[in-house]
Amino acid sequence: MSPLPSSQPFRIHQFYDKGLAHASYAVLSGGRMAVIDPARDPQPYYDFADEQDAKIVAVIETHPHADFVSSHLEIAEETGATIYVSKLVKATYPHKPFDEGDRIAIGQVELHAINTPGHSPDSICILLVDEFANIRAVFTGDTLFVGDVGRPDLREDEAVGGHKREELAALMYDSTREKLMTLPPTTKVYPAHGPGSLCGKTTSTDLDSTIGKELKTNYALQPMSRDEFVRVLLEDQPFAPKYFGRDVQINKQGAPAFEDSIRSVPHLQGGAPLEAGIPIIDTRPAAQFRQGHLPGAINLMDGGKFETWLGSILGPKEQFYLVADSQIALDTVIRKTAKIGYESNIKGALLTPRELAATAPEVDVEQVRQHPGQFTIVDIRNRTEAKQPVFDNALLIPLPELRERAHEVPADKPVLVHCAGGYRSAAGSSILKAVLPSVPVYDLGEAITEFQKQAVH
Repeated sequence: MSPLPSSQPFRIHQFYDKGLAHASYAVLSGGRMAVIDPARDPQPYYDFADEQDAKIVAVIETHPHADFVSSHLEIAEETGATIYVSKLVKATYPHKPFDEGDRIAIGQVELHAINTPGHSPDSICILLVDEFANIRAVFTGDTLFVGDVGRPDLREDEAVGGHKREELAALMYDSTREKLMTLPPTTKVYPAHGPGSLCGKTTSTDLDSTIGKELKTNYALQPMSRDEFVRVLLEDQPFAPKYFGRDVQINKQGAPAFEDSIRSVPHLQGGAPLEAGIPIIDTRPAAQFRQGHLPGAINLMDGGKFETWLGSILGPKEQFYLVADSQIALDTVIRKTAKIGYESNIKGALLTPRELAATAPEVDVEQVRQHPGQFTIVDIRNRTEAKQPVFDNALLIPLPELRERAHEVPADKPVLVHCAGGYRSAAGSSILKAVLPSVPVYDLGEAITEFQKQAVH
């Protein structure tokens, strides 16, 4: 990556974490750099600044994020950069207020704040204004996505402000109509999230856009009354993981340094006794887990959405053990755990013990196909997914609710667990096995795709 040519007044670089569908940004101009909505690990921003021979002078938070822990405080302490955030956040870390009318000079360009409540009451968007006073880009945080707007239902709990979703949705209507939709159509749109984020519901696969394109294609920006907008925005929102509220609180205070937190995780020997009643998260592939695992372990495989499902199954105050089959794999899942601020919840991290008494039975797919009525079938997909049922009379318990509702599953015949692709059912079947030790519990796994095709036809 070559340094910014002197003839180019500014550069925008996007960093993208596919696991959390999170986009953060560097804005460079004149040897100075601003970081917008940084992820938990600050190293990529340091590396990029070094490659570009730039100094990080500003870190900007568009709002206190719910779905990941930000490194804004760590970057500021390491580099001497100033943190900018809306005064409405009431942040407890050192910062400068950044609200409507405020601006920051970064080399030859300026960054201007506009207040855009809706996703949260304290959200801002950031305009990039060039040396000729032209608005060139807008960093929209969780206010405007490509094809969507941010969900307004994550701040209802009293711990995060007690803001009603209907009121925030109405504010989103005003923010989009009065602020964002009035920007020049050529303005580039850089959101904080892409496809798969639980901060929206219909996010496009594109990672950036323009205001003009969004005016044409984004359902939320089409002509409609405020009441209709509120209704449309609130329907079919995805579930909110258990950790979201806690991360808002962490981000209002500022998180401890990433690498220090990683090093503080206790590591145990494989044969060390584990405290009863504390969940064990086994991150190995399902096939290995079925061959042998610690009794009562939950098989949450290391995969693309590991951190999201970890923070959906376990509560923000729960301790847990973390198991992997190599030091590299263990370090990987610890780092993913830290992205949502759960590293301090790890009671102990350990490699897979040699002696593993518990096993899980293999499912006979043909028996399921011929005699589905011989099983209690538990569908652990989300409610919107389950609107298209795969099996008749399946019991719907979404995975984030399964530990709390496992007692609802009858124990009078074998249990079969399915999701949409096989990842979640590995976790769901292991959760139910711990609750129903005397009943065979089967994971339909990836074979679910065959049954889905049949259900469509």
